Amino acid sequence: MLYRENGQFKTSYRSDTQIFPILQDRWAVLAILLVAFFLVPAIASDYMFRAILIPFVIMALAALGVNILVGYCGQISLGSGAFMAVGAYGAYNFFVRIPGMPLIPALILGGLCATAFGILFGLPSLRVRGLYLAVATLAAQFFADWMFLRIKWFTMDTPSGSVSVSNLQVFGLPIESATAKYLFCLLILAVVALAAKNLVRSAIGREWMAIRDMDVAAAVIGIRPMYAKLSAFAVSSFIIGVAGALWAFVYLGAWEPAAFSVDMSFRLLFMVIIGGLGSIMGSFFGAAFIVVLPIFLNQFLPWFAALFGITISTAGVSHAELMIFGALIVWFLIVEPHGLAKLWSTGKQKLRLWPFPH
Repeated sequence: MLYRENGQFKTSYRSDTQIFPILQDRWAVLAILLVAFFLVPAIASDYMFRAILIPFVIMALAALGVNILVGYCGQISLGSGAFMAVGAYGAYNFFVRIPGMPLIPALILGGLCATAFGILFGLPSLRVRGLYLAVATLAAQFFADWMFLRIKWFTMDTPSGSVSVSNLQVFGLPIESATAKYLFCLLILAVVALAAKNLVRSAIGREWMAIRDMDVAAAVIGIRPMYAKLSAFAVSSFIIGVAGALWAFVYLGAWEPAAFSVDMSFRLLFMVIIGGLGSIMGSFFGAAFIVVLPIFLNQFLPWFAALFGITISTAGVSHAELMIFGALIVWFLIVEPHGLAKLWSTGKQKLRLWPFPH
């Protein structure tokens, strides 16, 4: 009964096309933001910030970028880890080589480097699709791994390719504590998520979805496939590049090319598949699933085995995590291929009609 829309009349196009047309949704989003920005920093421990909250926020940002390309435009990509690496090393070079470079412009410039890299490897999407495009984007991953490992200029001539940053500041405020890192990443996530939501509702977003559904029909009605596909690669790569820079600067602090291996690309793809393709909310659900589940299993499996008098080693826990994780992914693909966002949408629709379904 609390989710009914009785009395909520739309008297203008502006009110009818707003992001959250239902009043309860607007209040719920406001409450979530207040909790995330004010309550969580007050009660969360340092371990929760570093192990759960900061990785979740950054991964949700990266999943947003992947979802724009894969979910909204329908272009399969296995090179997301490469785009994160380009964003991280690009931001690092601007931050280190230019004296006095502020952190936020360095992150933006790193994202622009990832945009150029994404457009370059997005050119095959004009000719190939499906599995062939996935292989083409996978080539970007292998190229980035080779480039940052062999070309020493990108890593300031360090032999191993490992680099580090320190003394991060934004407008004179240090970004050193776990709480400051969390709030900084959360603020960027909120701004980018709002921009992405408005973008997919705009004309370019409708072009992406038309290309996703049937690119030939989209071209017939006047949509330019080249512009739509490359713009999706550009926007997606920029967001993923910023997420990669945050992952390197804020979460890791010191990193090497192996931090953005092909495993990272697969994790991001699993996030959008589990969370829900073509859904901004699904990016958050998928990131929460991927980040929280391994930590939960790592704590739960030894306790569950101890109930039956079984001692399980650390290696056994790791193997069990992989098996359970893979089984859950397959289960989600079979039971709900549209992801957790579809379950959330169905639940909201049921609440809007309950107790009088029609």
